Amino acid sequence: MSEITTDWTKQEFKAYLLSYCAKSNFFESDEEKKEILNLVSNETYDKIHKELGRDNDYQSVQKILHNLEKFNYSKDELNRLVEDVQRLFMADGTIDLLETNMLSALKRLVS
Repeated sequence: MSEITTDWTKQEFKAYLLSYCAKSNFFESDEEKKEILNLVSNETYDKIHKELGRDNDYQSVQKILHNLEKFNYSKDELNRLVEDVQRLFMADGTIDLLETNMLSALKRLVS
């Protein structure tokens, strides 16, 4: 599926996915960062956030696809990931059009 691979743990993948989604509107709010830090450690967040900053959009999507396949998530686990993203988007009180589009794309990706 993907020529890009990672050696992440599930928590590192979750941090990457959430950080990528948070930046879907080109801005990660303080509230979104706090929401991510409620789910992953500061160390994991910092490590993954640096990596995300070096990746282009294609690389990010390939890493997400690779890890979805690698971890073989159950339907319930995939639903929880989507719910985590929904909570992330609501952390700053609104879901804008770009976040809505990202959520739709994520739902299609995991279905």
